[in-house]
Amino acid sequence: MAQLWHRLGPFTVFDLETTGMSPTRDRIVEIGAVRVEVDGTIHRFETLVNPSVPIPYQVMQVHGITNEMVKDAPKFTDAAYAFLDFIKGSKLVAHNARFDLGFMQESLARVGLPLLKGGAYDSIVLIRKAYPNLPSYRLQALRTALSLPDDYPGEAHRAGFDAEMTMAAFAMAMKRLYELYPEPDTTL
Repeated sequence: MAQLWHRLGPFTVFDLETTGMSPTRDRIVEIGAVRVEVDGTIHRFETLVNPSVPIPYQVMQVHGITNEMVKDAPKFTDAAYAFLDFIKGSKLVAHNARFDLGFMQESLARVGLPLLKGGAYDSIVLIRKAYPNLPSYRLQALRTALSLPDDYPGEAHRAGFDAEMTMAAFAMAMKRLYELYPEPDTTL
């Protein structure tokens, strides 16, 4: 039963890289997502985004995305249409969902696209419930604490890699929660 947590989906774990921390002042520079279908099939989405503003040097040091890398990337509107198509019909999940969802909603509103409905599950909340008392729930700390695989393409602090890591941690938490809180027997 624990292996079938994805039957509650489909779920799409997404991650964003940005030019800074403010959804109103800063812009998205990369979108990464991993989608698990109800049958367990996995699909991936990743795109750089031209933010139409310079990426500050300090931020480039964090995620490694340079102005040169995004200069020919799609503008947010085009990237958003592709992302919205990818996530259609799925439940969203993000690590620190308030940040990523806030950025996405603000960016969608800015270009006149419909806002996401239904919010997003915060993987931190689910992981904390499944694995209480870990010293940290930051994604890189979970990588070590939960022995997450790290053979994904790319690097930490890139949207695709972080979405893969989040999906791995989310899947572990969902399996464990199924073990801790099994579904009641409704056949009686």
